[in-house]
Amino acid sequence: MRSVDGGDLWWKSAVFYCADVETFFDSNGDGTGDIRGMSDRVEYLADLGVTCLWLMPFYPTAQKDDGYDIVDFFGVDPRLGNLGDFVELVRTARAAGIRVIVDFVMNHTSDAHPWFKSARRSVDDPYRDYYVWSATEPKSSPKDVVFPDQEDSIWELDPKTNEWYLHHFYKHQPDLNIANPKVQEEISRTLGFWLELGVSGFRIDAVPFLFAKDSVPGEPGAFDPYEYLGDVRNFVTRRVGDAVLLGEVNVAYKDQKKFFGGPDGDGLNMQFDFIGMQNVYLSLARGDARPLAKAMRQRPNLDITSQWANFVRNHDELTLDKLTDAERQEVFDAFGPDPDMQLYDRGLRRRLPTMVGGDERRMRMLYSLAFSMPGSPVLFYGEEIGMGENLDIPGRLAVRSPMQWTGGSNGGFSTAAKRRLTRPMPDGLFGPDRVNVAAQRRDHQSFWWFIRDLVYTYRQQPEIGWSTAEVLKQPHRSVLAHVCREEESGWQMLALHNFGAEGVLVPIELPDAPPGSVLVNLLDGLTEQPLDDSGRAELELGPYGYRWLRLVRPGDDPII
Repeated sequence: MRSVDGGDLWWKSAVFYCADVETFFDSNGDGTGDIRGMSDRVEYLADLGVTCLWLMPFYPTAQKDDGYDIVDFFGVDPRLGNLGDFVELVRTARAAGIRVIVDFVMNHTSDAHPWFKSARRSVDDPYRDYYVWSATEPKSSPKDVVFPDQEDSIWELDPKTNEWYLHHFYKHQPDLNIANPKVQEEISRTLGFWLELGVSGFRIDAVPFLFAKDSVPGEPGAFDPYEYLGDVRNFVTRRVGDAVLLGEVNVAYKDQKKFFGGPDGDGLNMQFDFIGMQNVYLSLARGDARPLAKAMRQRPNLDITSQWANFVRNHDELTLDKLTDAERQEVFDAFGPDPDMQLYDRGLRRRLPTMVGGDERRMRMLYSLAFSMPGSPVLFYGEEIGMGENLDIPGRLAVRSPMQWTGGSNGGFSTAAKRRLTRPMPDGLFGPDRVNVAAQRRDHQSFWWFIRDLVYTYRQQPEIGWSTAEVLKQPHRSVLAHVCREEESGWQMLALHNFGAEGVLVPIELPDAPPGSVLVNLLDGLTEQPLDDSGRAELELGPYGYRWLRLVRPGDDPII
């Protein structure tokens, strides 16, 4: 591929960074992060190598679900700033070479949203059909409930009209009736508004719940949700030709293809690889790479415009719902044996560094793996310094403690009194006095510099994002060996990752490598490893070791 090939499909080789405005940086000393504070840290993100900033919800909210309970899709939470601040953030980021995408919650609103307030007044209200209602109590089983610690049904009786409304999440978040053309029009207006303010796309929250059969009133089959997803894609690209839709879609691989838009790829541009992520943790718990290797072999190939989003950790609980009960228990036992570390019987409310006891060997290996797989890497704020969680914060919010900028008061997040902080800082081994940006930026052996080097190496090899992967056979259960190939240019990169605590010697074979080819170590000073005339070599891999080895054939241009 040539650099010009990726201009319109920038997300194929982007480095995403997810940040929560409320917990990133407080510019005015009130204890809450804000948009101006985010603008103040754009230089930091540019230095790290980030090319796309993903903002978690910053809209006006009822403050019951960390911003996902929205009361106005066209505004900014006044605690965080205003629309002028937002436009300045987008402008500042663009000047630094960083695009901005924003969270868009298409599935539901807050029950304090004016639409729902109006809808519940009467069964004849003009906004009634913006939501999903039933005159009789529908059946609901525990498996339908997303948050079993808070809800026991996805239907709630509204005493004002004596009818039940649908809510796949909390009862204070009624589901929108996406089949209603008026709701579709509102969605288009909202997307168009933020595109006009300069965003480069949207991370679409909880996409599969838009498609739930119980959320569609009227005639079965009257509404085709996949067709509608294609309509959303078409609308967004008409307004901004290179805008991206990144979907939160935690379903089986075979079902993810439908959300991409099938073979034509006219649905979501990107989806998170939840299946791969869950098998990463199972492999880490076992010290056995085979679960991940199996998942990678099952990962479907995508059309040229579509892309996987690879991640080690996101902003929610670390969901393990696609593992079997026994497999999930293995991961719990290894990384979160205390029930307080677990959530909803399906996930962990911990960050990676605390799960592995601060073992940087395993941390570095996993991030190397995430960046080496075909797709675009996504970092969650604080991952670049090895931040831990604060289990004193309830539920999923444990991993959303304030960013740790310095070792000083409040970790440099805010000058407010400690009691006024939007959330408390962790303490102990992972507190800001031990884990912070300032100290690590000064130390070139730190985890921050490791992530920065990884980001820049990934960006220097954009073919990774355009490649397909083949898992190679080799004799060690602890080792994942995969080759990324970009067909048009013939570019190839071999990646090795050892999930075991013992060093190994890994025999590999690249039969299509011509005589005289060498493997160049991209993460170790471009040192060379020769291949024999049959394309074979034996490669050392230390405990939890990792290597990126680019194939260079005779006559290839040198790596710059």
